[in-house]
Amino acid sequence: MAFFGPAGKKKKDFKKRPKRAKRVEAPKPCRFEKDGTFQIDYRDISILNRYVSSQGKLSSGKRNGNTAFYQRQLCLAVKRARYLALLPFVGE
Repeated sequence: MAFFGPAGKKKKDFKKRPKRAKRVEAPKPCRFEKDGTFQIDYRDISILNRYVSSQGKLSSGKRNGNTAFYQRQLCLAVKRARYLALLPFVGE
């Protein structure tokens, strides 16, 4: 006698649901490429605050539309601004 579960019932074959189509979002244009800026300055706090969340985290390049080149510069600029106490390490 085989054991099929707590009450001795056979397991039901559950039908698989059809997979939903994934939404494809249009890529956001890079703000820095559009403006033509080549360097992101760590002293420009107004720009850096746009990419730092209320918890003090950097938003991802996928979410804000930055290219990898500018996302690396942005990360470095935020770190420099934090070391010089221009930006807080932790959000408010």
